[in-house]
Amino acid sequence: MSIGNSPEDERPFEDVSEEARPSIGRALRQARLDAGLTVDDVTNATRVRIAIVQAIEADNFAPCGGDVYARGHIRTLAKAVHLDPAPLLAQYDASHGGRPAPTPAAPLFEAERIRPERRGPNWTAAMVAAIVAVVGFVGFTAFKGGDDGGNSAVAEGGSTPTSDKTTPTPKTDKPKDPKPEPSDSAIAAVPQDKVTVQVSAADGRSWIAAKDHNGRFLFDGLLKQGDTKTFQDNEKINLVLGDAGAIDLYVNGKKIEDDWQPGAVERLTYTKGDPQAG
Repeated sequence: MSIGNSPEDERPFEDVSEEARPSIGRALRQARLDAGLTVDDVTNATRVRIAIVQAIEADNFAPCGGDVYARGHIRTLAKAVHLDPAPLLAQYDASHGGRPAPTPAAPLFEAERIRPERRGPNWTAAMVAAIVAVVGFVGFTAFKGGDDGGNSAVAEGGSTPTSDKTTPTPKTDKPKDPKPEPSDSAIAAVPQDKVTVQVSAADGRSWIAAKDHNGRFLFDGLLKQGDTKTFQDNEKINLVLGDAGAIDLYVNGKKIEDDWQPGAVERLTYTKGDPQAG
C-alpha cells in the first residue's frame, strides 16, 4: 500500500450512520485532507513516524507507548493540520480515564564522571618530599651547631657560655596527606572541538531520536527512567524528545533549563557554541 501522494484519493465514502462528532483519528485525518497534506507531508513536518500517524488516524493509540506520548502526538499532529488540539485532548482524556497525573520528580541527575586521560602532578608526593628535606636540614643544622659550641669552649679554656643547650627535636610526624580535589566531571571534560549532548530520562521514560550533522541516526528508541545517552558530533546534533518534560538535558557541559511540560514533543538542534553565553 503506498503512502498517499494524493490527498483526494484518501477521502472516505460518506457514512450516514456515523455519529455527529467524529473520532480523534477521523478529525485529524479529515483536517489533513482538507489542508491538502499527505501522511508523508505530516511526518516530514512533525518528525512523528509514519506508522504512528497512520495508527492515530485509525484511532489506535497503542503504538504511542502510553497516554503521555499519545497526548503529545495528538497535540503535534493537530497543530500540523491547523486544528485546535484542546478539544481533541479533552476527547482523548474523556475516553481514556482523564489526564495522566504528572510523574513525581526524581532525584537530581548526577553527571557521570570521566577520569582525565592526563594525570596532573602528584602534589602529595612532592609535599612529603619537601617536608622530609626541611626536617633533615633542621636536624643537620642543630647537630652541627652543637659540635661547634663544644670546640669553642675547649680552645678558650674558659667556662662554657651560658646558652640554651636544648637541641630542637625534629618532628618526625608526617602531616596528613591533603585530600585531592575531586576529578572533573563528564560535564566539565567535554571536548571543545565537538558538540556534546547528554540526555537523561530523569522524571520518566521518553522516546528520543538523535541525528548527526549528516542526518544519520545516532539513536532512535525509548529511554527508560534513569537511563542516560551521550551523543557527540563535529558540527551539530539534532534531537527529538517524545516527552521533553521527563528529560534532563546537558549541552556542552551546561544544563538546559527549559520548562518543558509533560508530554511535550520538542525538536532541538545544538552546535559547538551552544548554549550561548548569558
